[in-house]
Amino acid sequence: MNVRRYPLINAETLKKYQDDAAWVIIDCRFDLMDNSKGKELYEQRHIPGARYADLNNDLAGNPGSMDGRHPLPDISSFSQTLSKLGVSNVTNVVVYDDVGGAIAARLWWMLRWARHESVYILDGGIQAWERKGYLLEKGHVAFEPASFFISSVRNEWVIETEGICNALKEGAVLLDARSEERFLGRSEPIDPVAGHIPGAINLPFTLAIDSLGKLKKAEDLRKILTSYFEDTKEVIGMCGSGVTACHLALTAKLAGFGDIKVYIGSWSQWILSKNSSV
Repeated sequence: MNVRRYPLINAETLKKYQDDAAWVIIDCRFDLMDNSKGKELYEQRHIPGARYADLNNDLAGNPGSMDGRHPLPDISSFSQTLSKLGVSNVTNVVVYDDVGGAIAARLWWMLRWARHESVYILDGGIQAWERKGYLLEKGHVAFEPASFFISSVRNEWVIETEGICNALKEGAVLLDARSEERFLGRSEPIDPVAGHIPGAINLPFTLAIDSLGKLKKAEDLRKILTSYFEDTKEVIGMCGSGVTACHLALTAKLAGFGDIKVYIGSWSQWILSKNSSV
């Protein structure tokens, strides 16, 4: 594959690499309202050879009293998780879910945060694979663990609550990937407080996804994002707990705007802070 590090891979291309030992496929399906559902769906049917990564247990650390719901794991823990999944520093990784990349983008972003660039999102998720008539398998997959070493992470991609306050005062654009209902505080099914950060702009991640669950064309994504990248020093992505914020980072990358900062704690951390006013 041409490794210009384009973030997406289609089902036809993945099929060619399906049995290549240099490639690892990871199923990231997860339901925020039913934490066991993703694993159950994986066990029922998944792309052959795919391993399962759980959002709560594999793609997040244990939240402290002042953390959001899905803080980043420490480097050692994430290294162990990747090794357990059979990912080495030279592995090509493909991640997928069933919601337009909303969950898979978290692992895509985290691997790149750990300076592993050879990672791709299956465009259209497991549905795209099924539409091609490709086979699925059930149950667990037997595979060998690997060794993944993280020397350093891209801390410059991460912003904390205090940094959000300062950035907004300096004119940064804070994009909130949650639905309009949650952003406006009309509905909050997960966090104990409804609403949004003063000064944030609502940009639901679903705007970047077409009717087939695929990411829209780069030119269309650029039209959606252009106004936010004009005349500003910084663009930051957030959501409820730093998951679909990574999808905003994916959208910005596809649109040609490069890498944006992500507020990993997002709304679930903001509401815990005593200094969460700007």
